[in-house]
Amino acid sequence: MPKSPAITLDVDGREVRLSSPDKVYFPELGLTKLDVARYVMAVGPGMLAGLRCRPTTMERWPGGVHPGMVMASRADGRGDAFYQKRAPKGMPETVKTATVTYPSGRTAPQVTPTSIADLVWMVNLGTLRWHPWPVTAPDADHVDQLRIDLDPQPGTDVRQAATAALELRSILQELGLEGFCKTSGGRGLHVFCHVVPTDFIDARHATIAIGRELARRLPNLVTVNWWKEERGERIFVDFNQMARDRLMASAYSIRPVASAQVSAPLDWDEVPGVDPSRFTVQTMPQRFAEFGDLWEPLYASTPASLERALAWYERDVAAGEGELPYPPEYPKMPGEPPRVQPSRARRAEERS
Repeated sequence: MPKSPAITLDVDGREVRLSSPDKVYFPELGLTKLDVARYVMAVGPGMLAGLRCRPTTMERWPGGVHPGMVMASRADGRGDAFYQKRAPKGMPETVKTATVTYPSGRTAPQVTPTSIADLVWMVNLGTLRWHPWPVTAPDADHVDQLRIDLDPQPGTDVRQAATAALELRSILQELGLEGFCKTSGGRGLHVFCHVVPTDFIDARHATIAIGRELARRLPNLVTVNWWKEERGERIFVDFNQMARDRLMASAYSIRPVASAQVSAPLDWDEVPGVDPSRFTVQTMPQRFAEFGDLWEPLYASTPASLERALAWYERDVAAGEGELPYPPEYPKMPGEPPRVQPSRARRAEERS
């Protein structure tokens, strides 16, 4: 089947070229690349608010989402989809970048969206999910968003994540932080807070302290155990999503699944009965038109200090609970416990 000719979209007064607009991206729904671009334009103000001036990794699915397609990994660079970290060559002059530093010490320019037209340009590259750093250019080394990932483990689902999120909200309030909740696009929930800029280590330590406190209050429901076999049927607070270059999908990003679910900002009243399957490329534009961006107050809020959360971390250190393992690809960090997973027998002995 011949490719459809490229078209030009008017995006807030800027012309953006869209190649192969009729290419099918979600075959079960009949959604095309043009449909994805129109979706992004419909929710653009909310999407841009979460991405504006933030170094952003693009998750690109240039062939669309079809059965059998796989994401390229570090171990195997071959795949139908891939993460684009470094800003691509041949970008329009209007697209801005910022230099980020990876855990290895390497630096690279990454795209920092400043307009909805930038987002549509990214769609033309096959982008379905946007993964912004929790920093705002030009200061790419200081975190201004605390992000807590509530990740359901096998045997749990979004109902348990919702219960954890509501208790998490109470904990954040005790710390002087205001939490904003969204679906991950899958079964999980994300809670963000606007914070006074701080370095990545303190942001991660604050997340560890909050996760530990949540696990203490809901021990049968929540865990911060890094080893998967120790998590059980609980919600895992993935503290390493707050490490440098470990990123979460932005609000309104599209999950690469047949149903085209999206990451949906929520009102807290919606959390107890949340059903992530309700939020899709097809349904979100109407919701956005009716309610606007439910996370607008997040971006307008006064940044809060992490001082109290870090005091909790120091309290835990004094009690013998200090650093937790970093992601495997990280260089060894000061104070980090051994990364070699102890044997099951040894861990059972330590627990007895």
